[in-house]
Amino acid sequence: MAAYTFVLLTGFAAGCLSGVIGTGSSILLLPVLVHAFGPKQAVPIMAIAAVMANLSRVLAWWRKVDWKAVAAYTVTGVPAAALGARTLLALPPHVIEIGLGIFFLAMVPVRHVLARLQWKARLWHLAVAGAFIGFLTGIVLSTGPLSVPVFLSY
Repeated sequence: MAAYTFVLLTGFAAGCLSGVIGTGSSILLLPVLVHAFGPKQAVPIMAIAAVMANLSRVLAWWRKVDWKAVAAYTVTGVPAAALGARTLLALPPHVIEIGLGIFFLAMVPVRHVLARLQWKARLWHLAVAGAFIGFLTGIVLSTGPLSVPVFLSY
């Protein structure tokens, strides 16, 4: 019962923070879910939460969405995410835990490099990024800190 309460409170705090910042809830919630349920169960749980959160964002900002950018990103991102999820199911739990740790540590310098380069993306860049980030999303789920700079550079 205590684990569920902790997950609930962390989810509420992560949702509030994400509502203010615009991203980051999965980075905060995923480690708690991994601890409470294990890595193979945490990723699908977080995926459902992420879909619900992103759906609410789309509904709130419907008129501001650049649908061409979304289409370019998702045409490669959705199949790549499915492939990443399939890869996740084939990996042993300890490999997933190590991969999650490496990914979160590597995300910080990658974001700084992208910001320093002041890179401007085009639609085809979004499609390439969608495939790469989509695959990572299927495995580690929390890739908002990578996709946000890509969309902002567009």
